[in-house]
This record gives sequence, C-alpha cells and structure tokens, in this order.
Amino acid sequence: MRTQIRSIRFFGLAAAASMLLGYDAAAAPRLPGFFTDNMVLQRDREVPVWGWSDAGEAVEVAFAGQIAETLADASGAWRVVLPPMPANAVGNQFSVSSKSQPQVAPIALTNVLVGDVWICSGQSNMELTLGRVKDAKEEIAAADYPLIRHMKVQKATADLPLADLKSAWQTSTPATAGGFTAVGYFFARHLHQELGVPIGLIGSNWGGTKIEPWTPPEGFRGVPELAAIAAVVDAALPATEAGRMAYKKAIGEMREWIPLAEANVEKGQNPPPMPELPSLGSGNKEPTLIYNAMIHPLIPFAIRGAIWYQGESNGSEGVSYYHKKQALIGGWRKLWGQGDFPFYFVQLANFGKPTDDPAGGDGYSYVREAQRQSLAIRNTGMAVIIDIGEAGNIHPANKQDVGLRLALWALGNEYGRTNLVFSGPLLKSSSVEQGAIRVTFEYTGSGLIVGTKNGLEPVAEDPTGVLKRFAIAGEDRQWHWADARIDGTNSVIVFSPSVPAPVAVRYAFSHNPEGCNLYNREGLPASPFRTDDW
Repeated sequence: MRTQIRSIRFFGLAAAASMLLGYDAAAAPRLPGFFTDNMVLQRDREVPVWGWSDAGEAVEVAFAGQIAETLADASGAWRVVLPPMPANAVGNQFSVSSKSQPQVAPIALTNVLVGDVWICSGQSNMELTLGRVKDAKEEIAAADYPLIRHMKVQKATADLPLADLKSAWQTSTPATAGGFTAVGYFFARHLHQELGVPIGLIGSNWGGTKIEPWTPPEGFRGVPELAAIAAVVDAALPATEAGRMAYKKAIGEMREWIPLAEANVEKGQNPPPMPELPSLGSGNKEPTLIYNAMIHPLIPFAIRGAIWYQGESNGSEGVSYYHKKQALIGGWRKLWGQGDFPFYFVQLANFGKPTDDPAGGDGYSYVREAQRQSLAIRNTGMAVIIDIGEAGNIHPANKQDVGLRLALWALGNEYGRTNLVFSGPLLKSSSVEQGAIRVTFEYTGSGLIVGTKNGLEPVAEDPTGVLKRFAIAGEDRQWHWADARIDGTNSVIVFSPSVPAPVAVRYAFSHNPEGCNLYNREGLPASPFRTDDW
C-alpha cells in the first residue's frame, strides 16, 4: 500500500511527527520497528541506535556489556552509538530503558548477534524467494543456519522520507528460509561458510521497479548528467528553493479555492477541483519514492555493504543507466555516512530469443555495457551471469551461482582473500595485429578456457571446443561472425577472412548471446563487451 504523507501536512507539526513516527507522544522509549529479536548488529564498526520518547527523557541502551546513555531532544528523538564489537555468534539481550521512568519495563530484545549486515536490494530477481529456485525443496530442507538472519522490508512508497518501518528478523530454518531472498541467502550461506560469522540480510526489494525510485535526491544532484531529474525532484520538496516556491504557489491557490468551495457547498453544488500540492506522482515508478519508504528508514543502521540485482526495467537504456548507478550508489553512501561501503551488483542474464545478427546491440546489450562501466565507481563489483539465464524465463531458477559469484567479489575485495579469483575476464584493451584483433583481459586467473556450464554443475573446460559469439568489423562498420582463439593466459585473437582490415570487435553483445563460452579456469564467465562506440 502506498504510504500517504500529503494528507497529514495540515494537522500541525506535532501531530504530523506523531503520525510519521507512529508513536504516542507520552510513551516510553521506542526503537525503530525493525529492531527486533534475532537481529544482527554490524561487527567492527560503531553501531548507531536511535528511537523516540518524551522530550528530555534519559534513555539507556545496553548490549553485551556495553552501556550508552543519552537525553531525548526537544522533539523526542534520541540516538546513541555503541562502540565497535567483534563478531559474536552467541545471542545476547539488547535492552532500552528509561532512566526517567524506572517504573516502565525496558524494551528487551533476545537472541541478538554481531556479524556482517548486507542490504539486498533491486527488483524481482533479488526479490525472488528460495522457494522458487532450482532444487528448491532440497535447498529449503538444508537451510538450517541459525547464524544467518533475514529481515524483509514491506513494499511501500512515500512522497517524503519516512522515519520508520516495521519488520521482523527471522533465523534461517527450513520453516522460514523459503521466504528469504534467494540471491541474498546463497550469498550469505557462502560468506558464513567461509568466514564463520553471523550474516544478517535486509531484503529491501520490489519486482518490476526501475532504478530511479530507489535513488535519493542527493544522488541525482551529485551527477551532472541527471540534472533534469534532480530539478523535477527538487520542485516537489519543500526543503529546496524550487520546492518552497511550488508549495507557496499551491498554498495560495488553496486559499483562493476554500471560499469558492464553501460557496458552492452552500448552494448544494460540488466544489471546484481542489488544487494539488507538489508531488512526484504515485506508484513505484517515480524518482525517490521507494527510497523514501524502504531505504531511508534504515539509515543509519550499521551495515557491511549492499548487493543489487536490477536493470531489467531499465533494459532499453545505455550510458544513462551508468549515470543512474552513480546516483544510486553515491546517494546511499552519502546519506549512510559509512564511507564507500562495498556495493556489488549483478549484470543481467541472457534472456529472450537468440539472434543470428553478428552486430547484436539488441535488448539488454547496452544496459549490460552500462553495468560493466559501473565498475569505474569505487569499491564496486559485478557478478557476470551471461551463462545461466533462460531464454523463456526472465527469472532464471539458478540463483545459487548468482549468490556465489557475488560472494566471491565480497571475499576477494572486502574480506581480503587476496589469493582468490573473484571475477570473470573483463575487457582490458584491444589492438590490431596483422589482419586480426588481439583482445586482452584482466581477471583471467590461471588462464582463459573454452568452457561449458550445465545447470548447477561447475563450469567444465571443453578442450576441443571453439569460442563463440565473437564478431568483427572494419571501417565500413559491417559486422561479421569471427573466429577466435585463446593466445596465452590473458588474450584472445579474433579474425575473419571477410574482414581483412578489422577495427572493432564485439563479444556476446546481444540480448541472448546463446553459446558464449569464454571463461577463466576458475569457472567465471567473461563479461560481454564491445570495443567500438558506434
């Protein structure tokens, strides 16, 4: 259900605050609605704890031998910071009490752990639950991981940032895990098995959504290429000059409307249409609206990082999606205030009817390129899944490999496993050599191979196989399917008798590049790419 804020704006600040925050102004201290039993707190960094109470009330927070005290401000808001704590797999009690009202029973949360917390966001392929994956019955039966916890954020939108949301943390068991985000679960399972620490997942995701509604205003403002979107957003926010002007105009029209409406009602007639306050619209498509309701209330909850699977709903875009990823990641990082926390995302899978056109450029090809470009954003990583999609299913059932490939990025990039190959081959450079093009890759691990991938089985080398889905073009920009062979540990030679003087090469650059088969020996697929900008 869409959360409506506009209807409370004339009730006065106190009433509005009470409705927004959902608490009784005379109540004892209250925590955000997602602080519950079975919660996971972030290890090794400061842990903000906040809530609301009576103005001036003395509040004490206690957890695992740590005690923090503060006074609520004039609005009733309070916040403390617990010092960094090591991982703890033994559940402890977390309590909040009022020192001003000792007769009031404290809040007491049980079985709270300390580990690593990851946001799991995006659209339907992140929302898809464990109960819908390949071998779901067996996976659910084996999901007895008491140190993996999951919290699902309910779908909502809001015109302005909300202060709170309600949810509950669940422990992973065969009775509960079927409703977890599948990608997040497999990501967490691999991390937990490798690191031995509790893993908390916050599933804030919504099928069919674009990237724009997940992005805060600060994100759009920080990317010059998105100035037009930022202007539209700012015009609906009373905290900006443009928004104040728009609100004043609307309020003036409202004042003029009231006597006209009263006069019509006295005559037994319908009043004229009521002027509307500035708004970005309704639904889950408009910029910032999902962020306001499903991400902002989580801030500043301490996290390790975020994983993101989205792009299908922006699938017709190119470089604009890269700019929007800059806005999303930059906006979240700025508002969370935890620096450039890791942000790992999934490149879109192969999907739809394969094409025989060597030029490609159809469907998801350009948005995949924008996703690859997004690796230029600091501390990001990309799980390539061009080999595990399904032509007739936009929700491929193999989420095990998606979670694993995201976890490899985390282990290699965030957790310091320096000997781990965590990415498939990525385009590094290309050069023309005697009627052919040499393509050089990074992240080749122990070498390039022609590979095959069948279901959940590991990638196998095909020593007699040939590379597929390479195309080459000359100055005439006419594309032809090309031969390709691995040369050394990190390069491929691409050539075609139809193109004696090549200038550009493409690999797997189509909606469904069926049969693309370049991997490193560690079993991770090469990302689609092109060397031209035509």
